[in-house]
Amino acid sequence: MAVIQELKGIGNSIAALLEKLHIFTTDDLLFHLPRDYEDRSTVVAMNQIQVGRTYLLEGTVKSVDFPTGKRKSMAVLLEDEFGHVTLRFYHFYKGLIDRLAVGEHVRVFGEVRVGARGLELYHPEILPIATLSKTQLTAIYPTTEGLTQSKFRDYIEQAFNQYAHNLPELLPKQFTNGYALKDALNYIHHPPLNAHMQQLLQGQHPAQQRLIFEELVAHQISLLSRRAYIQNMPSPRIHPSESFLNTFLQRLSFVPTQAQQRVSKEILNDLQQPKPMLRLVQGDVGAGKTVVAAIAACHALESGWQVAIMAPTEILAEQHYINFKKWFEPLGIQVSWLSGKQKGKAREVAQHAVQTGQSQLIVGTHALFQDSVQFAKLGLVIIDEQHRFGVDQRLALRNKGAPHQLVMTATPIPRTLAMSAYGDLDTSTIDELPPGRTPIQTVTIPIERREQVLQRIAEQQGKQAYWVCTLVEQSETLDAQAAEATYEELKTRFTNLNVGLVHGKMKADEKQTVMQAFKENKIQLLVATTVIEVGVDVPNATIMVIENAERLGLSQLHQLRGRVGRGDQASFCILLYKTPLSQNGHERLATLKESNDGFVIAEKDLQIRGPGELLGTKQTGDMGFKVAKLERDEHLLNQAHHVAQQMLKDYPHQAEALLNRWLPQAPRYAYV
Repeated sequence: MAVIQELKGIGNSIAALLEKLHIFTTDDLLFHLPRDYEDRSTVVAMNQIQVGRTYLLEGTVKSVDFPTGKRKSMAVLLEDEFGHVTLRFYHFYKGLIDRLAVGEHVRVFGEVRVGARGLELYHPEILPIATLSKTQLTAIYPTTEGLTQSKFRDYIEQAFNQYAHNLPELLPKQFTNGYALKDALNYIHHPPLNAHMQQLLQGQHPAQQRLIFEELVAHQISLLSRRAYIQNMPSPRIHPSESFLNTFLQRLSFVPTQAQQRVSKEILNDLQQPKPMLRLVQGDVGAGKTVVAAIAACHALESGWQVAIMAPTEILAEQHYINFKKWFEPLGIQVSWLSGKQKGKAREVAQHAVQTGQSQLIVGTHALFQDSVQFAKLGLVIIDEQHRFGVDQRLALRNKGAPHQLVMTATPIPRTLAMSAYGDLDTSTIDELPPGRTPIQTVTIPIERREQVLQRIAEQQGKQAYWVCTLVEQSETLDAQAAEATYEELKTRFTNLNVGLVHGKMKADEKQTVMQAFKENKIQLLVATTVIEVGVDVPNATIMVIENAERLGLSQLHQLRGRVGRGDQASFCILLYKTPLSQNGHERLATLKESNDGFVIAEKDLQIRGPGELLGTKQTGDMGFKVAKLERDEHLLNQAHHVAQQMLKDYPHQAEALLNRWLPQAPRYAYV
């Protein structure tokens, strides 16, 4: 292995471009794997080409038109005996002009588009005409502006010829799929003439599977190291609550389900250990995770420890604050509120109460993670909707005394993702809904029939409804504007109803006032953005309308749908969509119509959109898979987990080398 500047043609400027792709060494180059393959073995006749596909073409230059007036590009007419295409260049230089002079016979490769002169190729590669590609398939690499595919292939070729023979084998031999590392890389970078393109594109070739497995092992090593790092610090042994828990359960208007009781026992068992609990509690919408969190808080509070409850949004944090205040203040527990929007004296007072131990239960947003917030005796942290936070924030809690960590999510996580994104956590599942919940009926309606939906809301007597506005852009401002316009429209339309508005740009107290009014039925129709996705509980709300539903992912749609059906009345979710729907759009909306099971929906969402979309970039940002795909390679995860455990125990130096190979940018944790 050497720094990339050792390769011919790589100076400081090219090195700077490669660094954008996290390529610093020749090993990084060798493990920068193709994202696609192209067939460059056959010259295609120009009357056979189709828009949107890439082709190898060969012909004679018939004319060259240079930029004049408003035309900013050079247009080259290339012709063979069957037809012609235009080659268009917006950047050109003398060498290129000389190669494309009238009468020259040239071979080009590129994607066919529709342009001003019919079928065109924009900036195609100009290839030597002597021989066809020795391989049927040519690798296409993830790149950045300023680095062409041909340059990339040259650099990788150099790295392979000079350094691949020195690559150490780090996996136990029985897991290499019969492929030496150098041979596996050679096959993937330079597929042979008989290579099967579909097999390669689907990641099914044994050479790919060998590298996929090694990468999955490296990720499991990182997760296991992180877990050991956190659990290396002693945590308080928390004793079972007697007084607080009994009083809390007596004040509930229902008996916890068997699933809630089972998960609560698993949590209590963790709390009694001298190392930090690291447990993820997942359950479908309305499964009762908050009650389970409150039961855990009873144990910690009665043992004299502080409890912090953190949520990703002000609106969800405020909902928790109201609930926990109602439950715990009668027990003599001071419940405090702490958020990033608190300023001046109010923030000083709140932080002082936390630091002195005067506040025993603290509810807030990500502000609880800040260094300026010091706890007197923090024993338990409850994090709601973990996928909205980055893993580094959970690690930061180690500096606050290694408290027990209870992580909750109402986004059911497929087992594949749980093992990969949350492999450092034990997982509990609340797989039972409280009795009395009525299944929600979901219907899909094209936006052209919006008037019928409005009529349906007008006919609702005594019931409440949500109307959710969404936009393509991920912009709170634009979402707020869309919601405000809809609010004005519906307020004018429904003079007999009180119409409310809530969106992310409103101040926290404004949002809370509106939500409280909706909860008390002072507002019958609530226009909102996706800010109400989690944490709002209004049993009298029976209709959820989601406008432009095709723009949201399955799990988010399921979360929004879960805001209704929380009482014993028949409830409906109406998905308004714009036509024509894409195939993915059809698939998503059909899945939601067919199932109310969040776990089924999450599995489907993983298949359609992949892990980054399902969990959010903050959670998956450090996953960075180069060749593995969780939804495709699930069958390898269990074995990868066991091999990672074995390597950390018996071959720690090889485990570290695997991390350096596959996750050079990831933080390092001392494995204990």
